[in-house]
Amino acid sequence: MRIFLASTLLAVAVVAGCHSSSKPETQGPAASSFKVYKLRGKVVSTNPATGEVTVNHEAIPGFMDAMTMPYKLKDSSILSELHPGDTITADVLVSQNPDADILLDHIVVIAQGKPDYKPAVFYHVPAPGDAVPDFKLHNQDGRDLHLDQFRGKMLLVTFIYTRCPMPNFCPLVTHNFAVIDRQLATNPALYAKTHLLCVSFDPEHDTPARLRAYGAQYIGSDAPSAFAHWDFAVPSEPELLEMAKFFDVGITHGADDTITHTLSTTLIDAHGKVAQFYPGNEWTPDQVVADVKKTATSS
Repeated sequence: MRIFLASTLLAVAVVAGCHSSSKPETQGPAASSFKVYKLRGKVVSTNPATGEVTVNHEAIPGFMDAMTMPYKLKDSSILSELHPGDTITADVLVSQNPDADILLDHIVVIAQGKPDYKPAVFYHVPAPGDAVPDFKLHNQDGRDLHLDQFRGKMLLVTFIYTRCPMPNFCPLVTHNFAVIDRQLATNPALYAKTHLLCVSFDPEHDTPARLRAYGAQYIGSDAPSAFAHWDFAVPSEPELLEMAKFFDVGITHGADDTITHTLSTTLIDAHGKVAQFYPGNEWTPDQVVADVKKTATSS
């Protein structure tokens, strides 16, 4: 579990999701048999005996009206870090198996009822207008990149790692980037004003050759010109830490070479400032393309 502190509010973030594996990526119904909804509410009580937290929450669009009810946590070990009065946001995982539990995951405390800790690392949640630092990376060709070189274009940045076995995490985000890339290509003028960047947080394994092979699967080509509009890159370990803090990416290295992480996607405008921030995996390619068009007209 990781402790996060946003730049303007205290936050506890429960990071769960991808675990690296040497096995092929899991596919089929078992791997994606739940729907994800967004919850916002206030903790009423916790029950260590059952591993449940009772939340008085707002209406969950597409799922249920506002109410107070108990939820089990996907990671019950963080129950002790939640307190009555905490205001939280979370993912509600609803299994397609009617007999399965409804779980809370990716819990973030946005206002504490009991401020009882000081996190070791301060995380920043990107907000429109924030100036993005000139982070430096190495891409799939072994070339040095830095974010300021894309000034004058809109840059869409997300975080992945190539060994991620969870279809609803890195593979889904990268697939959505492929859809965005194709949609933008239908508008040559807009295409020329944009660039896509997938940033790996696994510098130990994601070499340029591995990034190129991974990217070619989604772009559909390994030709020299295939990556002209879309780079796959990785920063050094020190730079990765700073990027993770700025873009609110929680990364935890576990046993057996596992990586657990949150998802973070950001649209940066032509002036190098945040235009939109998309946490999680609920955003759609159509939504992002619409935001790109809106940002292009307002720049």
